[in-house]
Amino acid sequence: MIADAGLEQRITGIARRDLRRMRPLAGGKISRVLRLDFSSGEPLVAKVGDGGHDLRIEAYMLRYLQQHSALPVPAVYHDERELILMEHIAGDESLGQASLRHLGELLAACHQIRGDAFGLERDTLIGPLHQPNPPTASWIDFFRDQRLRYMTGVAREAGELPPALEERLLRIAESLRDFLVEPAYPALIHGDMWRTNIIVSEGRIAGIIDPALYYAHNEMELAYMALFDGVGPEFFAAYGEILPIDSEFYETRRHTYNLYPLLVHLIVFGEKYIAPLENSLARFGF
Repeated sequence: MIADAGLEQRITGIARRDLRRMRPLAGGKISRVLRLDFSSGEPLVAKVGDGGHDLRIEAYMLRYLQQHSALPVPAVYHDERELILMEHIAGDESLGQASLRHLGELLAACHQIRGDAFGLERDTLIGPLHQPNPPTASWIDFFRDQRLRYMTGVAREAGELPPALEERLLRIAESLRDFLVEPAYPALIHGDMWRTNIIVSEGRIAGIIDPALYYAHNEMELAYMALFDGVGPEFFAAYGEILPIDSEFYETRRHTYNLYPLLVHLIVFGEKYIAPLENSLARFGF
């Protein structure tokens, strides 16, 4: 961990500007997030790690999205294991009808970016958790092995998963071909798209932060966004005008996909996510 006493000096040396003020912003689970105001020029954002996670993974993901998509992610100016300096994107508005439509258009464009396989060229993170991404030809195989089975194991090792619930999750993992379909191509997804990772200004999406990216079925992203009711019908309408959404997604597949983020939330936030997991499994008779 970078000690507070040396952080200001370190930032000043990297930015080559006089640092006037550091103040905390809402942050994630693996770092402190600070707004940096200087004697001249635009403010920056610093993420300062605790030594437990490599912040260079987040920097890689932001740069990947900047290079391969039109999503408005912040530019990364400096990265090392425990420190990232990046562009500050201002915004403090709630998601309204216009910004929801804009978000739908942005993600539909992102989801048209095709990969050669499901997964990614390297492993990433979702929040504080390791996210394996070995390139895989089959989406259903990838979701079963690298998402559902993998995170079930992490939840068990964390002591958060009752044995009976683990057994139910492993049983549905064996039956995924009864519920899921292979998409036309591997689509680039943000991977952790919920309200706190969206910056809105003047009715537009000004910034999207904290990715957990990989190539997937595009419905994986849509399911996550529907899970916590963070977006309204305007988003899905705008998205569907560009990439039509199959009715079976709403009725069946989204509940299967959301076993993964529910497991992530169980590990990170605790037992209140056991009941949603149980309800999702019961929907399919497990």
